[in-house]
Amino acid sequence: MLSKRLAGTAAICLLLAAGATACGDDKPSAAKLDTAKLSAEEIQQKAKDALAGAESAKVAGSIGNGAEKMTVDLAVDTKGQCKGAITMPGMGKFELLGDGKQVYLKPDAEFITAVAGGGAEGAQAAELLKGRYIAGVQDDPEMKELTTACNLKDLTKSFLEDGKSTGLTKGSAGTVNGTKSFSLKSKNSGGDEVVLHVATEGAPYPLRVEKAGKDGGQMDFTEINKPLTVQAPPADQVIDYSKFKSGATGA
Repeated sequence: MLSKRLAGTAAICLLLAAGATACGDDKPSAAKLDTAKLSAEEIQQKAKDALAGAESAKVAGSIGNGAEKMTVDLAVDTKGQCKGAITMPGMGKFELLGDGKQVYLKPDAEFITAVAGGGAEGAQAAELLKGRYIAGVQDDPEMKELTTACNLKDLTKSFLEDGKSTGLTKGSAGTVNGTKSFSLKSKNSGGDEVVLHVATEGAPYPLRVEKAGKDGGQMDFTEINKPLTVQAPPADQVIDYSKFKSGATGA
């Protein structure tokens, strides 16, 4: 079914967008990060806790190389609001919009055609959508990952389950997007190096995640705790998910 293929593709993108950080239970400290005294594990935990206490953040960057590169630009908060877009290599782009009540998905014609399998069926799905947002995707279990992506805490928890790493070591001091930072290095399950940059002044938020290898890339965390205001799209620019799903079942 179209919905399964669309949800599966989107879920992979959004979980990758979360980077190599996760969440904890404690509120972050505003003190300067003493990287000389703290172990790599302690610094990592402070970064996790800091992100867990954040109310909102923006994740932006790219994963992959050349024609296989995926780009992400997504702002999300803890109230179910999100706004941004993800571009898939060779598939086009889809926008995500969440106002805290509904999650709206807006694939471009290239993306919906590719997910539907191309040809006449893909053209049929694209024609049915006609550039509108799809509303109510959170009501379908197959689309649960999209709803998760529109909540900062759920998104980071989702990545915690899959983000196992080994060999955590200290890196060096630096600067990321104008903020003083300190890096931590580890290996993911595939053996590729992952570097996490943590803020050393103010709350120790994760600032950037870099991954080596052919599927490597970089994701930045910015606009942390910046209020996010999202308005639902006009009714004439929305199609109900159940109607779209039934109309595109043959895609």
